[in-house]
Amino acid sequence: MQLQVLLFGIVSDLIGENEVSFIFSGTTVADFKKELNTSYPQLQNYNAYVIAVNESYANDDQVLLNADVVAIIPPVSGG
Repeated sequence: MQLQVLLFGIVSDLIGENEVSFIFSGTTVADFKKELNTSYPQLQNYNAYVIAVNESYANDDQVLLNADVVAIIPPVSGG
C-alpha cells in the first residue's frame, strides 16, 4: 500500500523532506515504524515522536489502510 507521510520538526530535518510517499507492506503503526527505520536509518536512534493517522493520534496496534495520511510528530517545546 502507499501512504502519504508528513514529517515535522527534527524528523523532517533528519530525512531532509517535509513529505514523502511511502510504500508499505505491513498492516499496523508498529509495522510502519519498523519499516520507516529500515528505510531511513537516521531515525533508528530517534524514537521520541508520535504518529497521527488521518489527523488523529494513533497507537501501535492501529491498522493502516492504503492512501492513509500518516504524520510523524516530534515533541514540541518553546514558549
